[in-house]
Amino acid sequence: MTPVARKSKSRRKRNEAARADRYVLYEASVQEPEADIDLAEEIFEKHYGRKPTRLREDFCGTALLACEWVKRHAKNRAWAIDLDPEPLKWGHEHNVLKLSDDARARLELVEGNVMSSPTPPTEVICAFNFSYFLFRERRDLKAYFECARTGLEDEGLLILDAYGGADALRTLSETREMDGFDYVWDQHRYDPIQNRVVNYIHFEFEDGSKMKRAFRYEWRLWSLPELRDLLLESGFSKVDVYWEGVDEETEEGNGEYSLEEEALDDPAWVAYVVAYP
Repeated sequence: MTPVARKSKSRRKRNEAARADRYVLYEASVQEPEADIDLAEEIFEKHYGRKPTRLREDFCGTALLACEWVKRHAKNRAWAIDLDPEPLKWGHEHNVLKLSDDARARLELVEGNVMSSPTPPTEVICAFNFSYFLFRERRDLKAYFECARTGLEDEGLLILDAYGGADALRTLSETREMDGFDYVWDQHRYDPIQNRVVNYIHFEFEDGSKMKRAFRYEWRLWSLPELRDLLLESGFSKVDVYWEGVDEETEEGNGEYSLEEEALDDPAWVAYVVAYP
């Protein structure tokens, strides 16, 4: 009788990557819904003199931001749209079901294309985590912006995030330490003719195991002038850029954004683009 080989305790423990949930890791390392909502409310109130209550989250993934939105105020409502059923299902099980009954009733998950999934007009539409970069042709991005414009109330705003700088235009890998794991941003390929990139997110763990290519992105890197021109062509009346400040000690972004018309050269910048009907 052949003896059954038993895994040692050390081998069993070298399996953190296999046990990990990629969506949990993504939410922990990439998303900051509270800060995003703070900024959206601040800009909206500054422009219209009141706080918004209705939000549409495009390319929502696990709908974490939409869930935070309905939790924040008892009158808030949200619609979260994504074409991929997998993150929507995960988000329903892990985010939506954790809401109170009242908050859950004010949130609707929509499995569908943001271009053809009608929702009631909202005051805020957001497309974060550079998700709209998936539109790699000018006509397609303009069509999305036109769709977003028709989905906004007269007193509304479309808010996007964008990134760029010299470091975005080359292949590189950056690692950031998180609680119990490392987040690795892998700019795997850059095409200067098309201004297109292939990026990956990897996760590495304290036991040495790795979750390689947990997420993959094929994007076009849109510049801020391109975005502004397209938004104005799509029917928006005004476009503002909110630029991230710099921590004087670390010389890194400080997470605070202010309205700017010009900015100094930065090899790796992140900004918010806000468009008004």
